[in-house]
Amino acid sequence: MIDIHCHILPGLDDGPEEMDESINMAKEAVSQGIHTIIATPHHKTVTYNNEKESILPLISSLNEEIKKENIPLNIFPGQELRINGELIDEFQNDRLLGLNQSKYLLVEFPSDHVPRYAEKLLFDLQLAGLTPVIAHPERNKEIIENPDQLYKLVKNGACTQLTSASITGHFGKKIMKFSNQLIDASLAHFLASDAHNLTNRSFLFEKSLKSVKDKYGNDMVYLFTENAELLFKNQSIIKEPPKKVNKKKILGLF
Repeated sequence: MIDIHCHILPGLDDGPEEMDESINMAKEAVSQGIHTIIATPHHKTVTYNNEKESILPLISSLNEEIKKENIPLNIFPGQELRINGELIDEFQNDRLLGLNQSKYLLVEFPSDHVPRYAEKLLFDLQLAGLTPVIAHPERNKEIIENPDQLYKLVKNGACTQLTSASITGHFGKKIMKFSNQLIDASLAHFLASDAHNLTNRSFLFEKSLKSVKDKYGNDMVYLFTENAELLFKNQSIIKEPPKKVNKKKILGLF
């Protein structure tokens, strides 16, 4: 399986601090059936700026260490990009990394709101030939309160990525239920770990896929795993027509 969102690179953000921690994360990933990880350090947050030239050498170093340890895992480059008005300029100046250097950009909203310019920016990214993948929308306060915002973005061409820990309930039952509602409404296209460490932000990949299988069957597991493969190959993913989330059910969750 391919994990498209993971903070496994050492010393760049709030993921592992040392290479040994990254190696331990690599071993855990393999134990959960992951053979490929796209490393996505934070970029353009208040705290972290990790541009392309600082990421690529560390990808090579980590792959070398993984090979020495005989771990059957490959790491590829990406970024988790905090949404900002400079994204298109940065991309055109070759300072950003798509996921596995593809047309897919992993973009993150602030946790408590969706910037007013988000709809136009995501549309402009598509006009530039890119496909925005919205990271963990199920944990965004404004989207939870008004899921029509996400529906509009997906209807206009954006994709979304749910987090394994959201599916398994590690962020709470309310977020788990909202995640399932996004799946029900065809507003979820990828499932990824967003792992940062092996303590409070681990992979939970195997457990989350089992939860998806138990609730939705093998077809939904196939959609998530196949879409990760298609993204990795820079191909068009599987997308069902999105539906609006039932707001009355949302009010019952919170």
